[in-house]
Amino acid sequence: MFKSIAEEYRSTLKSSDTEENIDLCFYRPIGFAWAWLFRKLGVHPNVVTIASMFLGVGAAICFYYSNIWITLLGMFLLVWANSYDSADGQLARLTGQFSKLGRILDGAAGDVWFVSIYIAICLRTVRDVPFFHEHPWLIWVVAVLAGICHGRQAALADYYRQAHLFFLKGKNGSELDSAAEVRERWQKSKAEGKWFQVLVDWFYLGYTQKQERSTPNFQRLKAEIRSFDEGTPEYDKIRRRFLPLSFPLCKWENFMTFNWRCITLFVCLLLNMPWVYFVVELTVFNVVLVYTRMKHERLCRTVLED
Repeated sequence: MFKSIAEEYRSTLKSSDTEENIDLCFYRPIGFAWAWLFRKLGVHPNVVTIASMFLGVGAAICFYYSNIWITLLGMFLLVWANSYDSADGQLARLTGQFSKLGRILDGAAGDVWFVSIYIAICLRTVRDVPFFHEHPWLIWVVAVLAGICHGRQAALADYYRQAHLFFLKGKNGSELDSAAEVRERWQKSKAEGKWFQVLVDWFYLGYTQKQERSTPNFQRLKAEIRSFDEGTPEYDKIRRRFLPLSFPLCKWENFMTFNWRCITLFVCLLLNMPWVYFVVELTVFNVVLVYTRMKHERLCRTVLED
């Protein structure tokens, strides 16, 4: 029984290359426990994702208040929300219930959390900080700029991790989509009159197009490897060249995802300076983004030129 559960747990992990250490030590074991329970109860992964949105909004409401105990409650709710965010993907892998809607909802969950948190931080800052009380528009401008950067950071981090999984496990082992494939599904849904699916595919098409426009050298490399069948010498040569160069960048891609962002937020809240979180997003996280994109594009060019 123990071996069976251990094997099931390992099957819910994407890859040791792309898993963040905090996730492996904390969120993945908790997420697996939730996923195992939800499978028993027959709960769909998308329901878990939606539940995480409500928990994240609850955390944001707590962050509006300066009281330390309410702040700690908000931290607990946000950690709980993220354990559900881990659980939905693990549940999908346990049950095979994958869908493009689920992938979109998964990304939207984080957006809902942080939009709510940004609003709470802005309202709290205007209330508590004299400078921003006199110039309330300024904190909202900073929050919008931080939010735009946050979205770009998270999207590229996710794309690069899926790219690594694509080269590591092949097409079936990653969720790396091309805009052309998504557009084809979108047009098919339109022809069949599936209007809800049309809306889902339309949003996903825009998301995928932005990722591809930001990674021109990777698009060339992806086209190159897809011109060969999996398992051929040419295919394996590209894989063997790409993976050792991509692996060192995984830690920076993981840095731009939830955990270190969350740690930064918690520190700023405990210092009673939540607005500093926006400053860190606009500086530290953007530097990591620029560095990671530059290195990734360079490695793709190197592999293409070999």
